[in-house]
Order: sequence, then C-alpha cells, then structure tokens
Amino acid sequence: MLNNNISKDELRRRMGGCWLGKAVGGTLGMPFEGGDGPLDLTFYEPVPETMLPNDDLDLQVLWACVLDKQKEVRVDRDLFAEAWLTQVEFPWDEYGVAIRNLKMGLKSPQSGSYDNWFVHGMGAAIRTEIWACLAPGDPVRAAAYAYEDACVDHDGEGIWAAMFFAALQSLAFVESDTDELIDQALDVLPESSTVREAVVQTRVWWRQNSDWRRVRDKILKAYGHENFTDVTMNIAFTILGWLDGQGDFSRAICTATNCGKDTDCTAATVGALMGIIDPDCIDERWLKPIGKSLVISKEITGIDDHPPSLELFTELVLDLYKRLDRHAPVGLDSRAVVEKDVPPIEVDLAFSKGHKQNMGGSNCPEFLLSRTHGLPGTIGRLSEAEFEGDVAHIRYRFKLEKARRVRIMCNTHQACAAWVDKQLLFESSGGAMSPSFHRAPKDQWADVELAGGDHELVIALARPALGGDVEWVVGIADASTHQWLECFLRSGQAIEC
Repeated sequence: MLNNNISKDELRRRMGGCWLGKAVGGTLGMPFEGGDGPLDLTFYEPVPETMLPNDDLDLQVLWACVLDKQKEVRVDRDLFAEAWLTQVEFPWDEYGVAIRNLKMGLKSPQSGSYDNWFVHGMGAAIRTEIWACLAPGDPVRAAAYAYEDACVDHDGEGIWAAMFFAALQSLAFVESDTDELIDQALDVLPESSTVREAVVQTRVWWRQNSDWRRVRDKILKAYGHENFTDVTMNIAFTILGWLDGQGDFSRAICTATNCGKDTDCTAATVGALMGIIDPDCIDERWLKPIGKSLVISKEITGIDDHPPSLELFTELVLDLYKRLDRHAPVGLDSRAVVEKDVPPIEVDLAFSKGHKQNMGGSNCPEFLLSRTHGLPGTIGRLSEAEFEGDVAHIRYRFKLEKARRVRIMCNTHQACAAWVDKQLLFESSGGAMSPSFHRAPKDQWADVELAGGDHELVIALARPALGGDVEWVVGIADASTHQWLECFLRSGQAIEC
C-alpha cells in the first residue's frame, strides 16, 4: 500500500518527528527501567541536560551507518549479523546470546532461536522505526525488513512484535486513525500470535474502561511476566499508553512509563509513533532539556562519524530511503536456511537424598553413581518425575585457553549451589529467572580467577514441587565485559574459551 503522494518535505518532517519522539520517550523512561510500577510521572525525573544514550536508538543508528556503506543498499540479516560481531558490545539478554551464537558460527535465524532464554524479549521491537522510515506507507515491506533484523537475536513473539511495530509505524506515515492503524498492522501477524492477542485485548479493555491503571492490572494478570523485558506485556503497555494519550504526546509517553517494566522502550516507541503521526504534537518543553544532539552508547563501535544530530540522522535515513528504492529484503528470496547441528552438552548427572534446604557447604558432591546426560544447551530442564532423589547434581567440563577472571552463573527458581574445581562458589534459595550476567540474582553468580586449562563446574538443584519442572541456565562470561564465553557449548566435549 505504498502512498506515492508523500512529498520529500513531508517525509523529512515525519521522520524527524519520529526520532525526536524516540529520544524524548527513551530519556523519560530510562531512569525507571525494570521497575514494577505503577508510577505517577508527568515530566522527566530528574530533568536531564542532554538525551540519554539508549540501545533503542543506538542500534538503528548503527544499522543506518552500515546500510550507508553499501554500494547498493539492501536489507539483509547477514549484514546485521556481521555488525553484531564487529560493532556491538552490548552483553545484555538476547543481545549477548546472539553474539555468542554468531561466534559459534550459527547463522540467522538460528542465531536468534538457539539456546536463547530471551527469544521473546523487547530487543528487536524497540528498533523498528528505521524500517518504517525506509518503507513509509508500505507495512508489508516494513515488516519484512523488521524480520531480517529481528531474526538475528529473537524468535517467535520477539520477531512478531518487531514486525507489528514496523507495520504500525509505516502506516502512521499515511494514516492517523488509531483503530485503522492497529487493524492494518495486525494483518502482518498470524492468528496464533500472543502479541496479536495482547494488542486486541488491550484495545477491548480500554474501550470497556478508559482507566489506564485498571487496564494495566488486566494486562499484568493476563500477560505479566517475571522478565521485565518480555515483549507481550510491554507491547500491551505501549498500546495502552498510546490509547490513553488520545493524541496528547505528554500523556501518552507518561502513561507508558507509568505502567512500569521496560519503561524506556515503551515510552520511546509511543513517542516515535506519535512523532510520525503528528510531529507538531511534541511540546517544546520536552525538547528543550535534551537538545537535538545524537548521543550514542560507548558499546557501539566503528561509527565515530555518525550524524551528530537528530536532524542530520533524519537526512541520512531519507537518503537511504531514496537509495533503497523500495527493494524487498534479500531474505524474501527463496534462499534455503540451513541450520547448523549443535551437539548436546554432555554432563554427568547424579542424585542424592536429603539436604534439600542446605545443599552448599564446603564438600562438593561426589559422582560415584552418575550417568552421562545430554543437555540441548545452557538452558536445562528436569521434571519432578525425573528426579531420583531430593537433589540433582550436574557436572560440566570446560577449558580456558588462558588464565582469566570469569563470571559463573546458575540462574533458577529452585534452591541451588555451585562449585568450580570443588570450591564452593555460591548457594541460593532460588530467585527470579533473569539469566543474563548483568542482572541475575546476586546469590546465583560469582566472579572467580581461574587458571588456563581444564575445569569442572558442579551444580546442585533442589527437586521441584510435585508435578513441576526445574529450569536453569548455566553460563560463563568474562567478568569485566559480561560477554558470554562459549565454554561447553560447541560440542559435547570440553572446549577452549
């Protein structure tokens, strides 16, 4: 549905509104990221002196710079995968997992789907505005571009959410009616999508009771998740903020933030959407504190020559739009996707009786009656029926190519303990699942100096409640960068990392 009547000046104006709204919303929500809410904000708190750097915008600037260096501009997942490996140092959540998977030689979309606890995270849904700007008024193509981007580090709802937002924002260049925008954007999603259901339900709840706090409660009851970056929950909050704003930019971004959870992302997305629909809706009071300089996180490298301001970034995106000339993504060709066979991780598995509440201590479990067990990756699961005692003991083997300080994590709801080379690292009564090295529960990871060579990691896990499962994620990272090391992942044997 490409609208050829959008003038260059109008495109520039709406693209500019997009990036201003993105910067404002991200800066408003950033200080409250991860908080449960509800909040009661009406303005920045604290009032900033410049825009805050945010991966929501950082990665889109990087994609634009990468595309700009192409002789013939094409949107292609392999191009983004290379940029993740060479120009992104974010270790967080799905970002860190995707970088690890790409280092292992996995290609997209397997890099996003393999052994990734965060497949349904917000990481791709927050970087869709560039695809809308490169396909204004063409939601199907915008969604296809978003797929090429999202499949590098997501799967399932994490991809669907990105496609939905790209389509919604693309339509916003040519349509302003809220219901029409939502209905047409939903067309890019399958009927089975939970994101689709959440968007539809949020609109129904809003129509029934236009009280954002009550609708927020319904969203949490239906789609709440312990991972504050869960995409279904946060997309619902984004839509709620937009509906509650009713064209009022200030109210919309504040409502999105006040819902809590991934606040910088929800507010930034609402801000960008409203900036496309009506750039004049962004009150000057929001722009004055942050200015229009483009501030990029230090973890994005190799683009020191990026546009220094939001205005110049808009000009770059407008130029890319002209150069791209409505070409479909490379990925829409009938190229075969060949997934790499990743052998299971071979561990020793044993069970013991008793000591369910106090599994730590100085004595590392012995594996006198153990058996070899294959795990599909760093994410492990055992059902209650598989336990042959009160505690499961799992032994991993890995090799370090040199002495280094590493962070070892075992994140699980269950009581657990961990030893490396028979030395106790930590014991925990259990915690929330957030298996990322920068935000796992503090008693489920430890930093330790290890020599080069072979090592053993032993994990003890309490038996789950009757009929339940125990899920855990074990990982090793560089202690300073928090980037995953591929220890015990590339094959069933110990590998160097």
